[in-house]
Amino acid sequence: MIFIKNAPSLFAFGTLLLLLSSFAEKMPNTHNLTITVNDLKNNVGRLQFTLYDTDGSIPDEHFEKYHLQLTSTITNNSSSVTFKQLPKGFYAINILHDENENGKIEKGWLLPLEGIGFSNLTSINPLNRPSYKKAKFQLKKDTTIEVKIIYM
Repeated sequence: MIFIKNAPSLFAFGTLLLLLSSFAEKMPNTHNLTITVNDLKNNVGRLQFTLYDTDGSIPDEHFEKYHLQLTSTITNNSSSVTFKQLPKGFYAINILHDENENGKIEKGWLLPLEGIGFSNLTSINPLNRPSYKKAKFQLKKDTTIEVKIIYM
């Protein structure tokens, strides 16, 4: 018969390791958010998907107040990304059709020269400016939303 000096400790460690590994794939109370975009005017450049989680963070012309950001290629005038393992809460999306791939919103006199889009907004003008309050939505389960890109 073989005796292991620290058998109870080894058993406890093994049990803990087994329990922790069962949570490795997806953390509890987190959700995936998939954002899709269709009907882009062309396949030039990339799409920059910016996720916000704080009141007052939009507008964010220089992309300094965001929570997470992903980029994606464009195929057949469409694109999508998935933000994974987000906690329940309120979020807003800002998407830039970054045709010159510089990560910045190119502007003319007042209006963007590249396409932009926000969750919950289908038009933008001086009287309907984007804000976190207008764009926010509640994430409480795995969700897919479609955002319309607006070209000025």
